[in-house]
Amino acid sequence: MTAEQAPGRPGIVDAHHHLWVRARHPQPWIDPVSMAAIDADFETVDLAPLAESAGVTGTVVVQSIASEAETVELLSIAVDDTLVRGVVGWVELTADDVADRIDRLRAVRGGDRLVGIRHLVQDETDPAYLDRPDVRRGIAAVGAAGLVFDLLVRRHQLPMAARLASDLPEVRFVLDHLGKPALGGAEPTDWSRDLRALAASPNTTAKLSGLATEVRRSHWTPEDLRPAVDTALDAFGPDRLMFGSDWPVCLLATSYRGWIEALSESLGDLGAAERALIWAQTARRVYRLGAW
Repeated sequence: MTAEQAPGRPGIVDAHHHLWVRARHPQPWIDPVSMAAIDADFETVDLAPLAESAGVTGTVVVQSIASEAETVELLSIAVDDTLVRGVVGWVELTADDVADRIDRLRAVRGGDRLVGIRHLVQDETDPAYLDRPDVRRGIAAVGAAGLVFDLLVRRHQLPMAARLASDLPEVRFVLDHLGKPALGGAEPTDWSRDLRALAASPNTTAKLSGLATEVRRSHWTPEDLRPAVDTALDAFGPDRLMFGSDWPVCLLATSYRGWIEALSESLGDLGAAERALIWAQTARRVYRLGAW
């Protein structure tokens, strides 16, 4: 994979990765036994050589914990590092002052790099979390601020996400990790149906990210990804799909370069123009990343 996959644009855009230093922002979700590969600190100095070798020239860093302090730090990193072009941060969606909280984030150093907000909906036990009026009020405020709302949901939560996107057409939604389909086994038919329901709303796009860690066996091939990738291509089209590495979480299943190569193979016979959309142009448009 090289920057040639994005003709007319300078390189690939990685629309989804994380950064953390646990002494400053603990990551309690990391199990040191089953997740030993990522039980460490990960900074831009670690990502930069991987990105450069893969032809990645810009990234979007995404929050990993429910913390505005983490978001403030990520915004500062985006100012100091030429690789990070946008930040998807976090605010408490159920607060009465979501708009004010977003304004305060925009006022800090690097605040102009705030491109979206995400909440860890996958961890919510309320089966109607995204249907709640207080949550929807907060998400509407995110959209009114001109920001994307990243949907981090599990496959059983996709119908709820589809209702949300349909009911809030003024908000731009990006689905992370295609809603985490179970791969490497039988065709995920319920997931396919629910993904298509979400994609029916034109204000939605999705990330081809986080799939390798959803394969239900340790030895996997790009063919294990094809059912999900093909369904996403049919449902959204290349102009509503974007590449994301999910680094360093991807290290639980593959390397940074390994994920890019596997995804490239999974994209099959797509032409150069369609690949350019997925590798860079959709992320630039949806997250309003501008030029560099």
